[in-house]
Amino acid sequence: QVQLVESGGGSVQDGGSLRLSCAASGRALGGRAMGWFRQAPGKEREFVAAIGGWSGSGTLYADSAKGRFTISRDNAKNTVFLQMNSLKPEDTAAYYCAARQFTGATIKGNDYAYWGQGTQVTVSS
Repeated sequence: QVQLVESGGGSVQDGGSLRLSCAASGRALGGRAMGWFRQAPGKEREFVAAIGGWSGSGTLYADSAKGRFTISRDNAKNTVFLQMNSLKPEDTAAYYCAARQFTGATIKGNDYAYWGQGTQVTVSS
């Protein structure tokens, strides 16, 4: 079992930045691909970013996140990060961290076996 806990959410102004963290316990994250997803009220969950296991050489981003968000990982600290810059009101959502049982990053939520409880991000104009 892997337990994931997100932190770093909050309220920022349009154009601001936040850094989300996802700390894992239970089992090491090292070989697992990790992803960030988000869900706004009344909308379906959507993919944001993902990073491959071990060195994290493979990263994937939603078009909405490219150029603004950066996913990274620190295996020694069992933590994954999502640096979000140039935030927009449409980025407002609950952000969820997820872990796969495999090393390959994917954009499909159903490929991820473990999920955190989420952290709220609110961007005001």
